[in-house]
Amino acid sequence: MISNTKLILLIILFTLAQRPIETASNRSFPASFKFGIATSAHQIEGAWNEDGKGENIWDHICHTNPDYIDNGDNADLACDSYHKYKEDVAMLKDLGVNYYRFSLSWSRIIPLGIAGSPVNPAGIVYYQNLLQELIDNDIEPLVTIYCWDLPETVEEYGGFPNPEFEEHFAYYVRVVFQNFGHLVKYWITFNEPLESCYQGYGTGTMAPGYSHSGLTDYKCAHNIIKAHAKAYHVYDEEFRTQQQGSVGIVLDTSWYEPATGGAADVEASERALQFAFGWYMHPIAFGNYPPVMVERIDQRSEQQGFNTSRLPKFTEDEIEYIKGTYDFLAINTYTTVYAQAREEYDIDVISWDSDMNVDMFLDDSWEETGSSWLRVVPWGIRKLLNWLSKTYNNPEIFITENGVSDKDGLQDDQRINFFREYLSNVLDAVLDDGVNVTRYTAWSLMDNFEWQRGFSEKFGLYHVDFEDPERSRTPKASAEYYAQVIATRCLVDVCD
Repeated sequence: MISNTKLILLIILFTLAQRPIETASNRSFPASFKFGIATSAHQIEGAWNEDGKGENIWDHICHTNPDYIDNGDNADLACDSYHKYKEDVAMLKDLGVNYYRFSLSWSRIIPLGIAGSPVNPAGIVYYQNLLQELIDNDIEPLVTIYCWDLPETVEEYGGFPNPEFEEHFAYYVRVVFQNFGHLVKYWITFNEPLESCYQGYGTGTMAPGYSHSGLTDYKCAHNIIKAHAKAYHVYDEEFRTQQQGSVGIVLDTSWYEPATGGAADVEASERALQFAFGWYMHPIAFGNYPPVMVERIDQRSEQQGFNTSRLPKFTEDEIEYIKGTYDFLAINTYTTVYAQAREEYDIDVISWDSDMNVDMFLDDSWEETGSSWLRVVPWGIRKLLNWLSKTYNNPEIFITENGVSDKDGLQDDQRINFFREYLSNVLDAVLDDGVNVTRYTAWSLMDNFEWQRGFSEKFGLYHVDFEDPERSRTPKASAEYYAQVIATRCLVDVCD
C-alpha cells in the first residue's frame, strides 16, 4: 500500500492539465541552467578491435548472432568517432552546448575487464585526447563510466549477477579516476541499469540476451547497486579531496500515468514508478529497496515455494554503505504510458512484471514517432519531475537523456516540436513548481547504432551517412533550433 500523502500527490498529478502544448513558453531559462547533448561509446566509436580494445558483449552478440540486430547491423565502424572525435567536438562547438555527456568503453581501457588485468595505454590516450579537446573548446565533460558495453570476459566470469562484479568495477573506476579525474568534474557510474538487468538478464532483448526475469535480473540489480556504492566511496575516500568532482548514477523511467483517477489505478502508477525507478534509487537514497517491492516479491516467493525471497537482501552494513551515495539525481526519460490496476498474475508466473502486477498501455491519440515504444507526451515529463522532487526531497536533477527518433531526413520538424514542448514543460516545472532541474541533455548528437534496432532508428541532431565509409555528418533542422535555444535560452523567437 502507498501512504495517504503519496496517494494525494498522485491524484493531484493526474488532474493536472493534459492537453498538448499549443504555444510553448515564452519565458527564459535561468542563466545558471545548462544545456548539453549525449552519446555513448559503443554507439558511435567504432574501431571495435583497434589499438588493443577488447571484445564487449555487444561485439560478441552482433558477431555470433547477427539476426539479433535489425538488418544484421553491428557497431564495428558505427560513426567512426574513434578517428573522428575532433569532428564530433566541432559539431558540439557549433551547437554551443555547455557540456557533452559521453561514455567510456571499459574494454577499450581494460581489454579483459577483470580486476588486476592489464590497462590499454592506447585507450587511455584516446580519452585523454577527447577530454582535452572538449576543454580546449570550453565544453564541460559529463562522463559516464559504464553504458551497456560490458567486457565479454567479465560476462563469461558471470557478468553482473556474479558477486565478484563489484571488485571488477572498483578496479576499473580507480583506473578511470586516476587517469581522467584531473579533467572531469562530473561522473556517472552506470547508465540505465534497469535496462542492463531487466532486458539483458530478464527478457533477453539486450545483450547478453538471457531470459530469467524475476530471478537473475534481481541479482544483476543487487550487484550493480553495490558496485555503484563502491565506486562512490572510492571517489569519496581516494579522489574527491584533490579532484573536487561529483558522482551520480543515471536511472531511466517513463512517467506512468494512472489510467483513471481511481485509487487502484493511482496506486498502480506509484507501484510502477517504484518497481522501475525506485528499484535502484530507493536503495541509493534511503538504503533499501522500496517497501512495495520487498513485500510483494517476498510474498510471491513464499507462495511459489522458494525458501528465501527472489529479491536479494542487503545486510545492515550494506544498507548504511549504500545510503546517500549520490551527489545529484540523473534521469533519462522519453515518454509516458498508462498504468492500470489488474487482477493478480497466476502465482506460477515468475517475472518482474508479475511481481509488479500493473497493466501498461499507450493512448492511440498520442503522436507516433520512429520508435514503436516512444510517443510524444510532453506533459508527462513535468509530472515525472514533480514526482522525483517530492519523493527524493527536492534533489538537484540532471535530465541526462531526452529525445525522439525519426525514420530519416534533414527536415526533422517533429524533433523540433518535441524539444520545444518537452523543454516548455521542464521550464514550467522549474519556474512554477520549484523543481531543482539544472541541466537538460538532448539525445543524441548524431544518428548512431541504436542497439537491437541497429541503424534503423535515428535520434541524432546530425544525420550520419552510414553508406559512406567516411561516415559524413550533416546537421538536421533540429541542430539549428537547439543551437538557437542554447544561445537565447528561449524556446520561441522572442522571450519576455
